[in-house]
Amino acid sequence: MAELIFRTARREDVPAIVAMLLDDEVAVSREPAEPTGEEVDAAYWAGFEAVDSDPRNELVVAELDGEPIGTMQLTFIPGVSRRGAERMQIEAVRVRSDRRGDGIGRRMMTWAVDQARERGCRLVQLTTDKRRTDAHRFYAGLGFRASHEGMKLSL
Repeated sequence: MAELIFRTARREDVPAIVAMLLDDEVAVSREPAEPTGEEVDAAYWAGFEAVDSDPRNELVVAELDGEPIGTMQLTFIPGVSRRGAERMQIEAVRVRSDRRGDGIGRRMMTWAVDQARERGCRLVQLTTDKRRTDAHRFYAGLGFRASHEGMKLSL
């Protein structure tokens, strides 16, 4: 098997990232029709540029045989609580549908937690939609605890 490579996403990865983000029922319920190739909405390009230019954010691609097969966004959040601890927030974790069940997601999460440790973070957190029961089991199996109730306000 080829080596799984984790790297910072590049502009040319955006169409593949968007396709992964929209390749599930929950995302489809809150996003417009799936864009492809050059049809990627300007809002996604602007979002990529904002994340890419922010030193506290990293859009990551898991690459196998030169192709993006997974993605996630890592955000490093400084704080005063927990004695000034920095925390990592993991968002938008996706594995390409034809690679699900191959252990890619587990490898991605292990890599992300290792990055948090190397940076000195004292906490890794994530949110997952209440409808994603498989994801809840997956994250619990990695040691994450459902310790807080998250709330969102759409604007």
